[in-house]
Amino acid sequence: MSIHGELMRIGGHVVTITRPDKVLFPQDGITKQQLIEYYRRIAPWILPHLRGRPLAMERYPDGIDKPGFFQKAVPFYYPRWIKTVTVKKVGGTVKHVVCDDAATLVYLANQACVTPHVWLSRADRLDYPDQMVFDLDPSTDDSFEPVKAAAQSLKDLLEQLGLSAYVKTSGSRGLHVAAPLKRQDDFAWVRAFAREVAEVIVRQEPRQRTLEQRKSERRGRVFLDINRNAYAQTLAPAYAVRARRGAPVSVPLAWSDLNKNDLRPDGVTIRNVFDRLEKVADPWADFWRRGASLNNARQKLESLNATRRIPQKAEI
Repeated sequence: MSIHGELMRIGGHVVTITRPDKVLFPQDGITKQQLIEYYRRIAPWILPHLRGRPLAMERYPDGIDKPGFFQKAVPFYYPRWIKTVTVKKVGGTVKHVVCDDAATLVYLANQACVTPHVWLSRADRLDYPDQMVFDLDPSTDDSFEPVKAAAQSLKDLLEQLGLSAYVKTSGSRGLHVAAPLKRQDDFAWVRAFAREVAEVIVRQEPRQRTLEQRKSERRGRVFLDINRNAYAQTLAPAYAVRARRGAPVSVPLAWSDLNKNDLRPDGVTIRNVFDRLEKVADPWADFWRRGASLNNARQKLESLNATRRIPQKAEI
């Protein structure tokens, strides 16, 4: 990589950097140049979670204190070397960016894309996700301990079902628990299975956890959101920056990190994440090698529910 003036050369591509001194995080003085440099440096860690996936851009051209927007369709002026995929959606088709390399990542950061949001499936098999995700969202900002407890319960159950479980901060208010999958089941099957798993977790602690969609009905409980497990839904991937004060990062955790009293969902930022990576191995380094089929897990869950006499279709 070399920089000359406002040109950055990465992997054979040249990216023009515009307005590098533009402040994108006003409360912290973090500029677009700092965001670009972060994504350039983090590329080896984040790209495995981006490659081959349709991407939606969360952009803040005027900084995160001003209105931003989600951009799904690729603008006409994007360079031809940026990969794209055209996907079918209600009402037609949309051409999405596919971020397969560091040059594309830097180009998006220069477009003030603070957070790239990715599909849970890849472009070659859009209907078949390679991960199942549970988004654990607290009802109040001071209720992170119940989120950690729900994540631990999910880990225990998923591993009991023969699935690998990984956890990361959302970079916002909660945690994401993910299980890597073989691409054998479509979104409908995966989402139905995720709901059955979430139902078990909610029944363990109904006063602390809920599947209630309406915020007004959650009554301080942790929301187990399984809605990401659907066609065309997106998620902030591991190591993505979030548009919040401090420029927090959605960072992978070791399960033992949940035992730390000072753990916060927004505690790792673009200013300290590389210090962390120097000290701690990436807990998600083997994520994509651990994909499993849901066939056996589904049978085990049915047996578990039968043993516990848990009605499959009961309302939560």
